[in-house]
Amino acid sequence: MLPFERKLKPLARNLRSNMTDAEHFIWSKIRRKQINNAQFYRQKNIGHYIVDFYCPRGKLVIEIDGGQHYDKEGFEKDQIRDRNLQELGLTVLRFSDTEVLKNINGVLEKVHEHLKNLP
Repeated sequence: MLPFERKLKPLARNLRSNMTDAEHFIWSKIRRKQINNAQFYRQKNIGHYIVDFYCPRGKLVIEIDGGQHYDKEGFEKDQIRDRNLQELGLTVLRFSDTEVLKNINGVLEKVHEHLKNLP
């Protein structure tokens, strides 16, 4: 079982209720085991973080990044976060919100590629 911080649970619940357009769009494509029969969870509390989407079977985290992730401070925070998640044995795939909204098929193909060899 992955570690998590109980105090983040209310924030995760709030984030599930207030997803961005890009998060809603990708969620509509990955929920209910639509890709490789893999279950995804949204706004999942893992370690000290809340990740956008998590697939336990694939040990996969999907992050949808808005503009704040592309300045120097946001980029550095994301690198630390990704490293910490990777230390837990997880793979992190990052996509921009624009990429999700304009190229959902490309995004889904990358997710499918990661999940295709799962037992």
